[in-house]
Amino acid sequence: MSTDRSAQRRTSRRRFIRIAAAAGAGAALLTGAGARGESTASSVPPEDYRIAHGRIRQSVMGWCFQPMPVEDLIEACHRMGMPAMEGIDSKYYPMLKERGMVPGIVGSHGFGRGPLSRDNHAFCLEKLRAGIELAAEFGSPSVITFTGMREKGISDDQAMRNCLDCWKQVIALAEEKKVNLCLEHLNTRDSSHPMKGHPGYFGNDIDLCIELARRVGSPRMKVLFDIYHVQIMNGDIIRRLRASKDFIGHIHTAGVPGRGEIDETQEINYPAVMRAILEIGYEGFVAQEFIPTWPDKLAALRHAVKLCDVA
Repeated sequence: MSTDRSAQRRTSRRRFIRIAAAAGAGAALLTGAGARGESTASSVPPEDYRIAHGRIRQSVMGWCFQPMPVEDLIEACHRMGMPAMEGIDSKYYPMLKERGMVPGIVGSHGFGRGPLSRDNHAFCLEKLRAGIELAAEFGSPSVITFTGMREKGISDDQAMRNCLDCWKQVIALAEEKKVNLCLEHLNTRDSSHPMKGHPGYFGNDIDLCIELARRVGSPRMKVLFDIYHVQIMNGDIIRRLRASKDFIGHIHTAGVPGRGEIDETQEINYPAVMRAILEIGYEGFVAQEFIPTWPDKLAALRHAVKLCDVA
C-alpha cells in the first residue's frame, strides 16, 4: 500500500511540474508580447480605426516611420482623422493640403547648427525666414528652432545672448505672418542613438528654454514641450505643463526610456498627461514622435493615437 501511495505521489509531482512548466512558458510568451507592445489584441485598434473624440489635435513625426513611404503614412494618418503631419519634406505639403491636413510644425536650421554661435546667425535667419513663409503658405501654426550645441569659448550667458539676438531679428516676421517660433528642449543624457539624445545640446533644461522664450518678449515666441525629453532631463511632467502653459506652442510624445511606443512597457502615464494638456487649455498639436519597435509600425501608431484620444 505504501508503495502505491509513493508511486501516486511521484506521478502527481511529475504532473504538477509539467503543468507549472507549461504555465511558465505561456507567461513568458505573454511577457515577450507585452515587451513588444502586443499585450492584448484589444489594445491595438483595427486598420479602419478613426479618432473618436479629437480633443487632442494629433500629428505625427514622419522621420520616425522611415523607410515607410511618406505617401503611405499620409494616407494612414488621413484615414485615422489626424489633422496634421510633420517632419516630412515640404514637397509633400500640397498632398497634406489636398486632404485637409496641415504641417504640424515646419522645420528650419536643425539642432546641430544653432544661434548659440554668431557664426551661424546668417544661416539660421535664412532658414527661419523661409520656414515662416512656408508655414504661412500651408497653414502651419509654427516653425521649430533650437539653441544649437555648446561650443568651446562660449559661456552660458553669451550663448543666451547670441540666441536672443538671432531670434529677435526674425520675430517681427513671425508676428506679421501669425506663426510661432517654437524652441525645442532636448535631452543630453541619452547617448545610445543620434535621435534618442543629444549630448552637448545647450537647451537641455526646460526652464532655461522657457526663460529664453520669455526674454524674446513676443507672444509668438514659444517652446516645444517634448514630453520624452522633459521626462529624462526634468521629470514632473504634469506640474511642468501647468507651470509652462503660457509658453507651450507645440508638444511631442515618446516612451521613456528608449523612445519607443507609448505603451505599458514605459514609465509615462500618457492618458493622464493628455488630460493635463486639456486642463491647461492647450489647443495646439501633439505629435507622436516615438520610434516604432513593433513589426507593424502603423499598428503602433494607431495604438498611440487611440491612447491619446482622451474624452
